[in-house]
Amino acid sequence: MNWDDAPDAAAERLVAADADREEQAVEAALRPKDLDEFIGQERVRQQLDLVLKAARKRGGTADHVLLSGAPGLGKTTLSMIIAAEMGAPIRITSGPAIQHAGDLAAILSSLQEGEVLFLDEIHRMSRPAEEMLYMAMEDFRVDVVVGKGPGATAIPLELPAFTLVGATTRAGLLPPPLRDRFGFTGHMEFYEPAELERVIHRSAGLLDVPVAADGAVEIAGRSRGTPRIANRLLRRVRDYAQVRADGVITREVAARALEVYEVDARGLDRLDRAVLHALLKLFGGGPVGLSTLSVAVGEERETVEEVAEPFLVREGLLARTPRGRVATPAAWAHLGLVPPQGGGGAGQGAAGPGQTGLFGP
Repeated sequence: MNWDDAPDAAAERLVAADADREEQAVEAALRPKDLDEFIGQERVRQQLDLVLKAARKRGGTADHVLLSGAPGLGKTTLSMIIAAEMGAPIRITSGPAIQHAGDLAAILSSLQEGEVLFLDEIHRMSRPAEEMLYMAMEDFRVDVVVGKGPGATAIPLELPAFTLVGATTRAGLLPPPLRDRFGFTGHMEFYEPAELERVIHRSAGLLDVPVAADGAVEIAGRSRGTPRIANRLLRRVRDYAQVRADGVITREVAARALEVYEVDARGLDRLDRAVLHALLKLFGGGPVGLSTLSVAVGEERETVEEVAEPFLVREGLLARTPRGRVATPAAWAHLGLVPPQGGGGAGQGAAGPGQTGLFGP
């Protein structure tokens, strides 16, 4: 997900998978500290466990690790666990913060032996810094260029052995030379409801919040397969339970609380429903162009495309076609509406075969 274009809109949503600074502080208190505590991602966790145990047995640093997947699935948490399992310090930075090769050189030259460097959103790093990273990852060396023009001199700088943990929400944007230099690549999957229930029970215990089994089921079902969202919803339901109930989170309390916060039974929030309402009621299910749809809901084009659409597509409520956005039969059913006869729904619309559609792509 690209947060360049719509960070504020995403941060305002209760179901946004991104987190601001205050939110990150709360999340840090709930993070598991080792692989045994980490819930979900069984395949990645088992593979990573082998990588780390083998490195410890050899007495060396672990291979470079690339973690890909949507926001909120545990990439940052796993990077901290890697450092903890290796008994090494961790340095945290991000791709957007490294705009020049000199920025990266300063970070690399200050690393300690065996230190873990966590580089979030690695696909957003500048190209000069990216090319410097190739040599650093492979040979633990960088060439620092001093001067300009014909008189420029490259000074080799030896680096201590370190482990780079790169995280990305868009693995396809990484160039092959960079991707190939990672010894282990793990793709983070969305969580199943049962896994999220375990996350909620663990977090509730740390927060000292009594939660019934059916209460955890209700929150998990609205968490969009994302632990960060599950923890956020848990804290908001806790607030409701303490103020308007007896403090215990049951199914009924969770449902009433999330109704207040406009998160429906399927996890859709106000923006998601606004997109579907506009698509169904104003445009008969589509196809409709993204720009027209964004104007109809009063949001920026990038906000609709990068914040709302991914979840709606994943839930099978919306489809992207060459002629524009179209609603699926599941979208009509979810909002309790009846599609117009002979139109609406995925693959249908006013435009004929091969046409672009009234509202453009």
